[in-house]
Amino acid sequence: MKKKSYLYIFTSLLVCFFVLSACGNNQDEDNTSDSDNENKQTETENESGERTVTDAMGNEVTIPENPERVIASYLEDYLVALDITPVAQWSVQDGASIQDYLQDSLGDVPTIPHDLPYETVASHDPDLIIMDSAEMVEGNKYEQYSSIAPTYVVGTEQNNDWREEFKQIGEIFGREDDVQKELDEYKQKAEEAGEKIQTTIGDESVAAIWLVGGTFYIVSDNLSSGDVLYNDLGLALPNVVKEISESSEANWSEISLEKLAELDADHIFLINSDGEGAEALQDDIWQNIPAVKNDNIYEYGPESSWLYTGPVANEQMIDDAVESLTE
Repeated sequence: MKKKSYLYIFTSLLVCFFVLSACGNNQDEDNTSDSDNENKQTETENESGERTVTDAMGNEVTIPENPERVIASYLEDYLVALDITPVAQWSVQDGASIQDYLQDSLGDVPTIPHDLPYETVASHDPDLIIMDSAEMVEGNKYEQYSSIAPTYVVGTEQNNDWREEFKQIGEIFGREDDVQKELDEYKQKAEEAGEKIQTTIGDESVAAIWLVGGTFYIVSDNLSSGDVLYNDLGLALPNVVKEISESSEANWSEISLEKLAELDADHIFLINSDGEGAEALQDDIWQNIPAVKNDNIYEYGPESSWLYTGPVANEQMIDDAVESLTE
């Protein structure tokens, strides 16, 4: 990889803040809690084709019959999976950082700042706004956004189950059957990929590590790419990953050099935001990890899907894992 500029590393650090708090409390789709059931969307429909639904915060939201100008910042993965194109897409630092892995579908879509300034949102003339979490509409923000367009809040938690989020997006657009089909196909793909990988590497352990700004972060065992590796593909979990995950609610948690030295992973997916020749990768501690010594390092840039979650991102990660671990 080419060396990244200082600006790019700074941008990556900004992305770090948002990815660490990104959505994706990826639990098994069969383990829906009672509170999830209580928050399940209710729906009525009038003669005009509009539907009134209740979102996760209890707001009654009138959804247009065919929403065509949708803003769903940081939820674009779900829209792309359903072939829905938003009028604006999530970005950081004036569009310097976007969800690159979605650009085959969103390449012509203008960016919007991650904090969704009211004036900028209004300038896109949306007919529907979908918010990832209650945190995005705290204070009087919900009233401000709903004065621009009907505003639906998907979840109340910082990290929400991606499958449940996908189902809610499907309900908003009346695409429940399409979502269930996607989920069924994803489950089958993950099972087949997991069997293929385990046939090749057996019970050898796998970890995903993110290097940004000279600091290493390790993925949670139940969130983001960790959910894909350990829950969907059934791959072996290193003890250090398990230990750090038990004491953190973040998708990605900083790993100290002391803990890095204890990492006994046989294979590592390295998401490298610092570029080729990064000083941290020359450190003796990194060089002594079993996966590094055995040249079982599979390197990806921040433009890949490994820092995100959703049906599109997760399928791409499965493809990457199969390609890397079964060669």
